[in-house]
Amino acid sequence: MNNGPETSTDSRKISQQQRQFQREEFRSAVRALLMAPLMSPAHEDFVAVRRQADDLREWFARETGWPLQIGREGARLYKRPADLASPTRGLPDYDRRRYVLLCLACAVLERSDPQITLRLLGERLLSLAAEPALSSLGFTFTLAAHHERRELVSVCRTLLSLGVLQRVAGDEDAFVQAGGDQGDALYDVHRPTLAGMLAAVRGPSNWPSDEAPVTLDERLRALVDEHVADSEEGRRTALRRQIARRLLDDPVVYIETLDPESRAYFANQRGAMAARLCDATGLVAEQRAEGLALVDEAGLLTDVAMPAEGTDAHVTLLVAEYLANGFRWQQANISHATRPFAKQEHEIVEYLREAKSRYGRYWRKSAREPGAERELATIAIERLEKLHLILRRAGMVQPLPALARFALGETEVRGAHEAHAPPVMAVDTIIASP
Repeated sequence: MNNGPETSTDSRKISQQQRQFQREEFRSAVRALLMAPLMSPAHEDFVAVRRQADDLREWFARETGWPLQIGREGARLYKRPADLASPTRGLPDYDRRRYVLLCLACAVLERSDPQITLRLLGERLLSLAAEPALSSLGFTFTLAAHHERRELVSVCRTLLSLGVLQRVAGDEDAFVQAGGDQGDALYDVHRPTLAGMLAAVRGPSNWPSDEAPVTLDERLRALVDEHVADSEEGRRTALRRQIARRLLDDPVVYIETLDPESRAYFANQRGAMAARLCDATGLVAEQRAEGLALVDEAGLLTDVAMPAEGTDAHVTLLVAEYLANGFRWQQANISHATRPFAKQEHEIVEYLREAKSRYGRYWRKSAREPGAERELATIAIERLEKLHLILRRAGMVQPLPALARFALGETEVRGAHEAHAPPVMAVDTIIASP
């Protein structure tokens, strides 16, 4: 009996399935590294990242110039932001003071034993915080106050989430309440992950004292300053990687934000770039006259999802609709416009005060309290700013073109049996002319 043709067909099917699996696993690994560039072995996608290590290193090096290290102890994608001046980046609820504490905690852990207690971490951090260089800048930290202990615990929980620390025993909340006298926690220190915390081209310890940058902007540039080959090809490669970084890292890239050289390259190459990046990430390109956005239709490859569930997300959609309608009206009557459309922040507060009477029964209790609309407006504006859908300047909120995709239809109010569910809204995606 001759089974040759059937066997050949089966082999082709198996080969196709294997290629499809490899492609899907590679895409999942790329997405995972974009969301978790400092990845511990406990991460659910780490096994796939290790299997795809060679292809991932090659792809990130070619498309973005971001180095990628993968080993048994974890993975580190050294993402470097394209826009150092963006106010929308960073860890949630972190200000400069908390970043100082995070850096000091990492310095303590670098010199610590493989295990450390929360109380000992705090004590050693105090000695570093008392350095004259920090004191001269007005930085103080004592652990005497309840809020200072909570700040330290917040930093520790950041390190726990990143895999730098692993809790062995204890309770951070007890430390906050008791001041370390009765409450404490014990951690394992994962040194390979700690070593990957700083995603700098050149670490600050390598700056000669007479060449050390002074201002914050100078320091940020010095950390990520990369060598660019002095040739036409070298400059083109740097431009391509810079734009690719923005497309992968930012919600939308507007042409007007690019310098003339980048704008010329972007105008000619954005279609091909978008196709390559979308093929590897599963994102969908939205090309507009004003720029380009790579959209994640699943809503997973983002720090701020929109639309989303919950009071804050619903309020953000309402504010987006309010601003988008005004912006769209101005675009339709552009001949009558003398300046860019914008709203004052207090106008948004007033709009939400009116909206509360209609939608408040669907919101959480605290959002229905008198005066809560001011906090809700702040949350909505910050979310829209992080998504690059608005600009906020001197108390004014200016919609940006991509906000038009969140223009909303009429609300469908559900029946009494669904009284606790948020209202359902039809999202009308408006694509600008190419």
